[in-house]
Amino acid sequence: QVQLVESGGGLVQPGGSMRLSCTSSGTTLYNILIGWLRQAPGKEREAIACISSSDGSTHYTDSAKGRFTISRDTAKNAVYLQMNDLEVEDTGVYYCARGTGTICARLHTVVFDIWGQGTQVTVSL
Repeated sequence: QVQLVESGGGLVQPGGSMRLSCTSSGTTLYNILIGWLRQAPGKEREAIACISSSDGSTHYTDSAKGRFTISRDTAKNAVYLQMNDLEVEDTGVYYCARGTGTICARLHTVVFDIWGQGTQVTVSL
């Protein structure tokens, strides 16, 4: 059974950095498409970054591009989301999720079917 677990959330000031981790005890993350999704207060959950299983390509929404980096560590069976220059608008619950395809070039069309429990990120003074 595939289970995804997020960690690394917390409170950070605007302009700060944070790294989120996604790990699994039931599957090898290297072989699957993984996305990071965010649900801001009062808003729908949206995918903000993903890494393809077919070629390792990464893709981001415009709000994340240039500030966030998604990466894999195959030795640790983990996927990370490095977030820099954080803004108050980045506040929300962050989820890692498994995508049903192999490539996420069109991030908004990826279907995610297994989710972690989420980790809260709060950007505030």
